Amino acid sequence: MNHRRPAVRGLAAALAALVALTAAGCSSKAKTEGSDAAGKGGVKAGEGVTDSTISIGALTDMTGVYATLGKSITQAQQLYVKQANAAGGICGRKLELTVRDHGYDPQKALAAYTELEPKVVGYAQFIGSPFVAAAKQRIDAQDKVLVLPQAWSASLLGSPYIRVLGSTYDVETINAVDFLVAEKGLKKGDKVGHVYFEGDYGENALTGSKYAAGKAGLTVVEQKIKPTDSDMSAQVAALKQAGVKAVVISAGPKQAASLVGVAAATGLKVPVIGNNSAFSPQLLGTPAGPALEQMYWVASPSLPIGADTPVAKKLVADYQAAYPKDSLDNGIVAGWTAVTVFGEALKKACEAKDLTREGVDKALLSLTAHDAGFGMKHDFADPKAPSSKESAILQPDKSLPGGMRTVREPFVSEAAKGFTPKAG
Repeated sequence: MNHRRPAVRGLAAALAALVALTAAGCSSKAKTEGSDAAGKGGVKAGEGVTDSTISIGALTDMTGVYATLGKSITQAQQLYVKQANAAGGICGRKLELTVRDHGYDPQKALAAYTELEPKVVGYAQFIGSPFVAAAKQRIDAQDKVLVLPQAWSASLLGSPYIRVLGSTYDVETINAVDFLVAEKGLKKGDKVGHVYFEGDYGENALTGSKYAAGKAGLTVVEQKIKPTDSDMSAQVAALKQAGVKAVVISAGPKQAASLVGVAAATGLKVPVIGNNSAFSPQLLGTPAGPALEQMYWVASPSLPIGADTPVAKKLVADYQAAYPKDSLDNGIVAGWTAVTVFGEALKKACEAKDLTREGVDKALLSLTAHDAGFGMKHDFADPKAPSSKESAILQPDKSLPGGMRTVREPFVSEAAKGFTPKAG
């Protein structure tokens, strides 16, 4: 079922037109520079790969809606590159991470993608489901470049080159609603509010909440917002009047903090659960902090940065040593997971003596049980499916590293088991 509104379709059309324009401006020279001939070590190489370097792109948001998470994701990936190079690199080559900040602006995002595309073997970061979706046709038909986005929309599934790390927003939201029913008293006949961003992220999460509501006998009360909306007072008032017993939020950290803070202040004291990108621990230092610790949960595609695993403990120590002035959050986990997956694909491609884009993508297909060290295994064999359907449920806790604790270990709800995300 298509839940998009005319305004959303208009945004998608505008983004698609922008992609066409940027594609038209691409240099054909760049496509001929990668010879695919055997180079150092008898390894074939293409765009972004020389005998001495492997260049990887990162399209991030350090100044927009997801600035805090974008910084953490990027620094985690820079840390991986530094450590990998200190250990000799990959395939006898040093890694280079080229970063562009798009500030969650569609024109900047697609311009940055176009600029880097001829220069990199792939992207270990691309924040923004709408922007990745807008570039999807070009990626699939023309560039054929591996993209591991920090975006979880089901519209990205089905691409041979864009690979979703963890459960898509629809599956994640189904698991989130299951948590509300199983552990927070939501029952048949109740209303559940859903506040969501317009566009691929929010619309895909809404698909999940409606599916889960149908299975549990609930009614969804919708509240659509824009990424530029920051005050959730009107949405809280509408949900309170509707008599909701719980709320799902598929937006950014600021919107989640406003929603929970206003709800607590106005007497709408119901459980609120967000998708994985709807929280940052810096919020615990704001006036909304106490309410977040009491009323808010997050569905996550991994255990938190403060998890009791060897990888998590080492990453915390290494990250704090590298960035002593910066706080910990789950953006570090997302960035680390993506770049380690990319690194493993490069290693497999090296073994096959093929570091072309085609070779790296083929290598990724062979990763069927990749464990990034945060509680979940990822299977990349099927491009039409997310790498996992599991979600962990986390709760804000300022006493812990990263400000999150695990209240439900990774699981797949019965409703999610029977749900097939609709690929784009």
